[in-house]
Amino acid sequence: MGHLDNGQWVDDWGMEKKTLDGKFQRVDAGFRNWVTADGSAGPSGEGGFPAASGRYHLYVSWACPWAHRTLIFRALKGLTPHITVSAVHWEMHSDGWTFKDGPDVIPDDVNGCNFIWQVYAKAKPDYTGRASVPVLWDRERETIVSNESSEIIRMFYGAFDDLDGVDTSIDYYPEHMRAEIDRVNDRVFNTLNNGVYRSGFAMTQDAYMEAVTELFDTMEWLEGLLADRRYIAGDQVTEADWRLFPTLIRFDPVYFGHFKCNRKRLIDYPNLWNYTRELYQWPGLAETTNHFHIKHHYYASHVTVNPTLIVPKGPDIDFDAPHDRERLPKAA
Repeated sequence: MGHLDNGQWVDDWGMEKKTLDGKFQRVDAGFRNWVTADGSAGPSGEGGFPAASGRYHLYVSWACPWAHRTLIFRALKGLTPHITVSAVHWEMHSDGWTFKDGPDVIPDDVNGCNFIWQVYAKAKPDYTGRASVPVLWDRERETIVSNESSEIIRMFYGAFDDLDGVDTSIDYYPEHMRAEIDRVNDRVFNTLNNGVYRSGFAMTQDAYMEAVTELFDTMEWLEGLLADRRYIAGDQVTEADWRLFPTLIRFDPVYFGHFKCNRKRLIDYPNLWNYTRELYQWPGLAETTNHFHIKHHYYASHVTVNPTLIVPKGPDIDFDAPHDRERLPKAA
């Protein structure tokens, strides 16, 4: 990875994985504005970005779990006709995310950029933060609305409901479930979504052991929850499930081996494995998951973790196999 310094790209992989005592630290997102239905202020006070068809463009990596969240909600909500997408190449080295040619790369036909950092520089020439994905771009004001995935997904399922064809049938953050959704999200983010990175990018044995122990404690906790719950916050699919899914779908192909999260595989947890297959088989979800980009990005980009950049052949996993989640009730 790297960052921008007065509009110039600086090779700085450590910017993505700063460490204290060998521990991985994630850097906060730099753009935190909101799209709202009428352009009024969002939850954090920022506004001025009204929902409109064709106005917004999403920059993603098929490989990135944070970007995957946004693709999921774009698909679930029926926003594909309203929000366009560019997808970067799977490899990321000293020049960051690029749009060099390759399978399933979708070029930047909005700004004509060859690198994601150029999108950031166009929005803010003196920007000095991380040039990460996802990025939600406003064509009209020619700037970045947000690069914080957890907030982009809430914009997607809350701000665009008045547009034609948008699915308003499911509330992914219902009032009566918010306390439990927040509780689950907090633990899953810190110990699992981010925990795989804390394990894989740990620079000392102690930092690794702390991260990987917390990670598998959370996997066991989720396995227990899913013994009695159809979904992780209750009997209704919510934001919490779709924030967890991108990590689970990557677990056995990437995190188990590449990031040394190898105490158990996902398929060794019967409830989690069946649950993952149910979510993967949700209408429209498989199309948001690019297994080639996922595996090739991690193994062919992280030189410090995999110096040979050899991409393993396996494992062979059938995410389309039948699941048993119908045994548990779900909300009508």
